[in-house]
Amino acid sequence: MSIVAMLDEARAARRQKTLIAFNAATLRLGGKTIIENLDLEVRPGEFLCIVGASGCGKTTALRLAAGLYRPTSGAVTFDGEPITEPRREVAIVFQDYGKALLPWRTAAGNISLALEASRVPARERGARIEALLRKVGLPGHADKYPSEMSGGMQQRLQIARCLAQEPTTLLMDEPFGALDAMTRQGLQDEVLSLTHASQTTVIFVTHDLDEAIYLGDRVVGLLPHPGRIGIELDVDLPRPRDQLATREHPEFLRLRRQLFDFIKATEH
Repeated sequence: MSIVAMLDEARAARRQKTLIAFNAATLRLGGKTIIENLDLEVRPGEFLCIVGASGCGKTTALRLAAGLYRPTSGAVTFDGEPITEPRREVAIVFQDYGKALLPWRTAAGNISLALEASRVPARERGARIEALLRKVGLPGHADKYPSEMSGGMQQRLQIARCLAQEPTTLLMDEPFGALDAMTRQGLQDEVLSLTHASQTTVIFVTHDLDEAIYLGDRVVGLLPHPGRIGIELDVDLPRPRDQLATREHPEFLRLRRQLFDFIKATEH
């Protein structure tokens, strides 16, 4: 059996369990109900994408999974335990990479921040940082400051810093929304490769329907005011994904139409 087939088999076996679960989760903020009775299970190794109109609670759901918010009622659990605060096993990649990175630290220094928090000995950090920079396509950029890097490079750096935590789960909040199309597609493929190889669970929030289908094993669409599940689609497309062939696949086009019709209906 090939290595790719073995990874796929292991991934399928792990998905029989639940890693993150929203159990009738409701969140009220400032007197408004943002999310109501959200029931959603995320399986280990799954790449789950969440879409929906602006204000439907996508980012709020992500923050609940991160432990940045606590539900007003119901529960959000990680491996069966209630999520009450941020966890080391869960890393967040934000859309605003400019604010996520520390401008006074070099690329190496930004990655080192996560290693320092994990109490990795100083003598081991250099090799780990170099390996992470290679992994995200930034070899030779250790001494650059964020201001000396392009948007795509800064987002790669943020991803490298998250990977330094060695998380089991990545929460990604529209991480490529501010990037040009070519940079965006390149990072999509890098994230797919990295998370597939490491069997990392991903919850990925995006406004881009094509991106959600291209990346996801499953796509969930939220209804707005308050946020709740309105549509849930399994993405049965061949892997590895290809920027041209995948987007031309009849199943991709069928799923895109379903999601487009759903979003359009929620805007009325």
